[in-house]
Amino acid sequence: MALLLTVLCALMAPAAASAQLPLGPPPDPRLGPAPDLAPVPGQDPTPAVLRDCEPAGKPHGLPQFDPRGVATAAPNPLVGQRWFVDPVEPQWQAYARFKRQGRDGEAALMWKSAGASRFRWFGRFTRPRMQKKVREYLNCVSALQPGSIPLMTVLRHQGKACNARYTGGGAAEDARTRKWYRDFAEAVGDARVVIAFEPDSLGTIDCLKRSRRTARMKLLRYGVDALSKLPNATIYLEAGASDWEPAKRTAWQLRYLGIHKVRGFMLNVTHYDWTGRNIRHGLRISRLTGGKHFIISTAFNGRGPVHVRKWISRGRHIWRTLNVWCHPLKRGLGPAPTTNTARPDRVDAYMYIGRPGYSAGSCNGGPLPIGTFWPERALMFGAYATDWIGPPRGTANGHFKRYSPRALGFCGDRCT
Repeated sequence: MALLLTVLCALMAPAAASAQLPLGPPPDPRLGPAPDLAPVPGQDPTPAVLRDCEPAGKPHGLPQFDPRGVATAAPNPLVGQRWFVDPVEPQWQAYARFKRQGRDGEAALMWKSAGASRFRWFGRFTRPRMQKKVREYLNCVSALQPGSIPLMTVLRHQGKACNARYTGGGAAEDARTRKWYRDFAEAVGDARVVIAFEPDSLGTIDCLKRSRRTARMKLLRYGVDALSKLPNATIYLEAGASDWEPAKRTAWQLRYLGIHKVRGFMLNVTHYDWTGRNIRHGLRISRLTGGKHFIISTAFNGRGPVHVRKWISRGRHIWRTLNVWCHPLKRGLGPAPTTNTARPDRVDAYMYIGRPGYSAGSCNGGPLPIGTFWPERALMFGAYATDWIGPPRGTANGHFKRYSPRALGFCGDRCT
């Protein structure tokens, strides 16, 4: 009874300053579609996938100031909002399966990502009938967790290779992408959403044939223009990570794309670098873009990156530092999604934009195809989760214990 009263009070209480509700202990998966709340009268039952929900309209969030938040002085549009927690994604299904099987330890680890708000990705893989799928998703968000805001990642640019001949699909693919941007914007319409725009799109510009790089920048600028017209969308543009491109170059790219039309930019979506380093990097970019605000993905960086020293000459004390990019081992979730950041004047939130537990390739045991859910890796992220902003004194590669490079996923001469 006490637990029920606590849950009901949570339903009736105003939104807290931190947008993500505390995860607390793992709930019984039979409680209902909202993982952190018991079902309420009239709430839609959880479907197997996010479609065929009762008609509920588009997400509207909770009443607040301008959701676009374009002006530098505008209040943080993420504060006081409840972000959607997807109860049908693989993490939630794995969590529920572990609970049914009495595997409570594994359920508790999986809950650390299953119970957190995460971005859902949309792109070339959202087919067939992309617009229908987007509208169904938005309707189910309203039906399952009324008042919550969906977090949506747009990944439509093509980046399948990196060499002097790679065209990224050429002009024909650019035309298809422009149409996709228009169609996606039409499907979202006046829904209250948060959009993360085109991860890895800027840092991989140089992977294209030189004659195609300006066309890619123009293509991204077209997408920014199309989505920036959405009346209730808070938009953050890709800006790489602190261990990638220099701030000066990224800031120039963001100005070219039209960052003045949106809330700001995002960092560390696909990298493992420390949150603190991304804060410092983001502040440099912000100063060069008129004080723009930003968010940091903390989905992978609770233990930071894996850096391995490769000796070139021990006698002359010459080495280079290698970064294990693909599936480094013994990594953990970083700070849970929240608007309570170390620099609230510029950092709007820490968020799980990257997808913990999804395969990025066949390295270090990853399943194919890319994007396959990998329960063992999701459990790893839960087991090594921390709320660290930077490396504590006395640690190496995110651990107080010293591990061999191989134990952390370094593959030696086979690394690419």
